[in-house]
Amino acid sequence: MSEDQSAGPCCGTAQAAEQADACCDPGAKTEAVAAGAGCCGTSDASSVADDTVAARTTGVTGQTGRVDGPHSVVVIGAGPVGLAAAAHLHERRLPFTVLEAGPSAGAAVAEWGHVRLFSPWRYNVDHAARRLLEAAGWAAPDPETLPTGADLVEAYLQPLATLPQIGPHVRYDAPVAAIGRVGVDRVKTAGREYAPFVVRLATGQDVLASAVIDASGTWRTPNVLGANGLPAHGETDPQTATLIDGALPDVLGADRDRFSGRHSVVVGAGHSAANTLLALAELAEQEPGTTITWATRGGSVDRALGGGDADALPGRGALGTGIKLLVDSGRVRLVTGFAVHAVTAVDGHAELTAADGRTLAADRIIAATGFRPDHTIAAELRLDLDPALGCTRTLAPLIDPNEHSCGTVRPHGVDELTQPEPGYFAVGMKSYGRAPTFLMATGYEQVRSITAALAGDWTAARDVQLDLPETGVCSATQGYQAMLDDAAARYGLDPDIPNRLISAALRHLPTAGTVAAATRAAADELRVDPDVALQLAALAGNQFDTSQDTTEAALPRAEVGLVAVSSGGGCCG
Repeated sequence: MSEDQSAGPCCGTAQAAEQADACCDPGAKTEAVAAGAGCCGTSDASSVADDTVAARTTGVTGQTGRVDGPHSVVVIGAGPVGLAAAAHLHERRLPFTVLEAGPSAGAAVAEWGHVRLFSPWRYNVDHAARRLLEAAGWAAPDPETLPTGADLVEAYLQPLATLPQIGPHVRYDAPVAAIGRVGVDRVKTAGREYAPFVVRLATGQDVLASAVIDASGTWRTPNVLGANGLPAHGETDPQTATLIDGALPDVLGADRDRFSGRHSVVVGAGHSAANTLLALAELAEQEPGTTITWATRGGSVDRALGGGDADALPGRGALGTGIKLLVDSGRVRLVTGFAVHAVTAVDGHAELTAADGRTLAADRIIAATGFRPDHTIAAELRLDLDPALGCTRTLAPLIDPNEHSCGTVRPHGVDELTQPEPGYFAVGMKSYGRAPTFLMATGYEQVRSITAALAGDWTAARDVQLDLPETGVCSATQGYQAMLDDAAARYGLDPDIPNRLISAALRHLPTAGTVAAATRAAADELRVDPDVALQLAALAGNQFDTSQDTTEAALPRAEVGLVAVSSGGGCCG
């Protein structure tokens, strides 16, 4: 018997009642029989499905959207957005259960704990969660500092998950395998909206739910290396797979030994690729023999990096200046137009083959190719997904990365996230499908709107708002300054050295001709190791404006914008 299955007003056939160790309410039986349904009667077990649905046991009603019945709302995932949903459900006095696949709150975030977010604390704490935490005496971090993933877990998610209002309702090591409805498959329509959800765990246990909020994220489902969206030939072979790392390895920390003194090929042209290239370049300064190749699918480095006024994701320009400095100085080898077709393991090394026949040899491959949603667990639910992004069709035009950055996405909530399956909502990073511009603050507003709708408060549900500054949380400026501060501390430099170095380099730029030459001149002036200076200049690339194109090695103009890493969280959530 499912842990949540208990005696209800109508429990189906007599056989079902006996299996559930329950008895039917006589009044419910009379009402159901009058409506043409068999409730606790003599029909055989094959009629359980129809009887259960006809009796309208529980669920989210089609007319009001309000949760009715004895079952909890199930939240999948105890990351930032999942726990925010729990906080809002508590405030709405709606029963809930959080199912987390990992061993602790924020388990996926902890895996990129070494990465610094590019949005400050003020945008990373949900309002309902803050109210619960502050009532318990929580001391909020400085709202203007930028946390790492580890900071987010330790200072926010874990304290939230252990509150008495939240903690007893969170189950860990409880991965979800599938979601369905009691007694109906995807084809059955009659009474569907009144049947409770069945959330099946990997253990085989079923948990019944009145509604499902899926905040499981996309961290566990990265995009493949294959340029056509399919795994490259050999990519999943066991010998080859051991040579491939996912996005954002901890190059300077826990994963250092895997990359020290080795040749790494980074595949991808997004923000996670750029952050990894910066870390590898710093490692190369510390560990002789460490070499880096950057392989991009596009034929132009400027197109891969972005930059300039035409870039729909202006943060790529900010990253692009720093990364192109690494390329121009010879510290990163760039290979463009490399559409990965196959990966093979040869004598403990990897060989990538492009569609045009070119090859690259590597000790390690880092697949910084982005993430995609996995809707497999909802295969028995009725979903209407955008064919390109994999989000709801209503949301797709609002978040299309060809048109929008995070700063241009208007607030959205229950109306944009509603599926043909009543009561099922994908939220957080998963709600964005393959669009990479998700922010935690956006996810917090999503679950606030949805929980208001589940409580029947449609005025609040449709009053969607997102309080962000004009640049603020979508800006790379604060993030790069924090990265500069971190790097200066690692190199044992005075905190003011990075800014002095940049100022001096800008002064030398008109006569030096290139950013690299200007940086070396500034390093000589300040008596800073030139290789360290180049690393700092790469991190500060967005502060150089080389739009005058004074040399053949001119860099793309830097623009302030988004830096995000998609995940069950990421740099932006």
